Amino acid sequence: MTAPSAPDRFLALLQPAVEQGTLVKLTLGKPAPAADPTLRNLFIRPVALKTGPHLSFLWRHATRDITKNHPPAEALAEIERLLRDGTFGDAHLFTPRQTAQLQTHPDGRRTMRIKTTNTPAAVAAPAAATHDRAKSRLLPADAPWLRALGVTNDRGHPREGMAAKFRQIQKFTELLQSLLAESGVRATENAPPLRVADMGCGKGYLTFATAALLGDTAEVTGIERRPDLVELCNRLAGDNGFSRLRFELGDIAPDRADPLDVLIALHACDTATDDAIAAGINAGARLIVLSPCCHKEVRRQLTAPAILVDALSHGIFQERQAEFVTDALRAQLLECAGYHTKVFEFISPDHTAKNLMIAAIRHLQPVPAATADRLRAFAVFYGIREQRLARHLGIALAG
Repeated sequence: MTAPSAPDRFLALLQPAVEQGTLVKLTLGKPAPAADPTLRNLFIRPVALKTGPHLSFLWRHATRDITKNHPPAEALAEIERLLRDGTFGDAHLFTPRQTAQLQTHPDGRRTMRIKTTNTPAAVAAPAAATHDRAKSRLLPADAPWLRALGVTNDRGHPREGMAAKFRQIQKFTELLQSLLAESGVRATENAPPLRVADMGCGKGYLTFATAALLGDTAEVTGIERRPDLVELCNRLAGDNGFSRLRFELGDIAPDRADPLDVLIALHACDTATDDAIAAGINAGARLIVLSPCCHKEVRRQLTAPAILVDALSHGIFQERQAEFVTDALRAQLLECAGYHTKVFEFISPDHTAKNLMIAAIRHLQPVPAATADRLRAFAVFYGIREQRLARHLGIALAG
């Protein structure tokens, strides 16, 4: 008699876990390249819907997430197909008393390992999520739009791999509220709604957070160059009742003419951050909130002063110096354009090394001529002759 294969034994553990309600989660990984080059993982959890128990499938792709709910029998059949046809090479099954791993080796062999868990509470861990829920937050953890974006599950807990994103959204909301109060940007009675643009918004996590924070007091627009994300975000905005949130297809336009009260641009790559700053200045934004990413333009020009030559011969120091010089130039250029600036860490570097935030609040006082002189002296010290934001503002750094 032929011994059961590794997939057979894995599925034999999965079926009773689903039927008896002991499934905590199931993770499928190592997708076959032929299946979908953008596919990364599939996370499966039990959920309780009005129509009864279901399994929620979160398909994690490179630029988007797709969530689908299936009845148990249908879900089991789909999982079996995905494992048998090689769509996924690995699978991890978690129950309160054991974990099982199905693994595909480079030579095509498939093996399964089982590990008994002596502390079942550590696997399920619902208590920790309940504690998080008790915290005071500007955005409720069980907000439907967070669930629709794949950040939280039906219980309002961060999904697999989304805890850091959930913290980022909450932190950004707190910072934005504080900056709005500091800048005096607020809706007034009988006045038009505030005009807010999030440029290069990606999947729109923080765009939705901004719209949720400001409610009916603001018209919020997310601008993104990928059509599939624009379509997805507009659909989710409509499904979740955001009547004053919309997403537009386009690039970051530095010569934007439409007036704005607030401009947001987080992680726009290299000079796209400069385009976003110029767009905010040209639109008369009273508050500009940025988190820069990449600093290639200045790094190519960076000329080490004699005292720094040996230190900057190390690539990591040169990279960090380029980041410092670029963002220091941006802060000073914003000062030249009539803004008070502050620079600080946005979130913990454990989440992302690109955690710097520049906040600029427009003021009405004359800008001292010495501000531009100090800017030029700073640029000369590092050998920087050109910088995109300086060109947008018509400020010569050399000569």
